[in-house]
Amino acid sequence: MKDKVMEVLDKIRPSLQADGGDIELVSINNGVVKVKLTGACHGCPMSQMTLKNGVERILKEHIPEIKAVESALV
Repeated sequence: MKDKVMEVLDKIRPSLQADGGDIELVSINNGVVKVKLTGACHGCPMSQMTLKNGVERILKEHIPEIKAVESALV
């Protein structure tokens, strides 16, 4: 599953990088993906919306086994 998640994140990454941010996979456990938003995305007031309405939605579309995407506090 990690390879599938990384493949989808690689498709999302250019959009985040265009705004000065990026995303890192931290872990996958029981269908819950934990990621770390970095760069301009870290601390951005819109980061939770990006995470849920963007990253989570796209991951679930491509990988139905994904239950949720959460921000990892690393």
